[in-house]
Amino acid sequence: MNPVEAARPVLTTQDAVTVRARTVGPRDKTARRLLKSTADKFYDAEVDIDWDASVVEGKKWLPDHRISLYETSLWNKLDEEQRRELGRHEIVSILSFGIYAEGFLSTSLLRVFGMGSLSDHSLYSIAEVGEESRHSIMFGKLIEKAGIEPYLLPKFSLTLVKLGQFLPIGPATYGATLLIEEVLDRAQREIQNDPEMQPHLRQLMRIHVVEESRHITYAREELVRGMRSMNRFNRALHRVILAAIANVAYPSLVNPRVYRAVGINPIRGSLTAMFSTTYKNNVQFMSEPMVRFFADAGMCEGFVTRRLWRMTRAMPDDLL
Repeated sequence: MNPVEAARPVLTTQDAVTVRARTVGPRDKTARRLLKSTADKFYDAEVDIDWDASVVEGKKWLPDHRISLYETSLWNKLDEEQRRELGRHEIVSILSFGIYAEGFLSTSLLRVFGMGSLSDHSLYSIAEVGEESRHSIMFGKLIEKAGIEPYLLPKFSLTLVKLGQFLPIGPATYGATLLIEEVLDRAQREIQNDPEMQPHLRQLMRIHVVEESRHITYAREELVRGMRSMNRFNRALHRVILAAIANVAYPSLVNPRVYRAVGINPIRGSLTAMFSTTYKNNVQFMSEPMVRFFADAGMCEGFVTRRLWRMTRAMPDDLL
């Protein structure tokens, strides 16, 4: 069997992480379980994806309904080839953002390890750094396969990322981790099982889903522990910081320059996408399990926090 198409394993949305605020167990017990899983279930994208195979003509890079301009006036003016081309540029933008984001996450995980403990919890943090490093390389190789230059973050955004390194490790840090890792989890599961997608992309999504499920469990449990150990003021502070980060993270996934590839002005394309029903549908679809977890863990309480989450348009209607 072609390793690009090998479904090791086939996952569905039912396999998503189900950690709840009321079910968090002892820290080192979870870490030992995650370390064992890391040893038992891991991939090497160098051999598990056939990078020598050519991309398949006519296959898509994103499902139409996940492309930012879907069902807008600009979308209706694009032909099938232009829609596929826009999807190719958008997945490259998302993966480019992912490389930056996983680099930020890795520095936070190294800070956890640098706190001095050699507990299983600390050791798992550096095991995750190793996986994130492989993921970033995998993303880079797929960008190269797509035949497009990566979309670099502007200097202002990079400055914000660097300033984020000074945030204290706590619920906001782990919440930001979930924004990086979990927000695309449902979309990845959708893509990996869609035969209309490019085979390289499908296998990348399979690898990422399996390994990121461990990272999501780790971040969710640490967020809950942090919220339980903090006083009222610090909990409120971390809630607001996370909601503010969410307002930056969602729009950053699709770089406005992608629209130039199909002859659309970047400002017009970005504004059309941001204020479309498709944007709201997609961010709610991708974020629903994560946002419900945040609400369960007490990360959505407070007037300012709820206003900020409302601005993201990611919060399910019943939670508003």
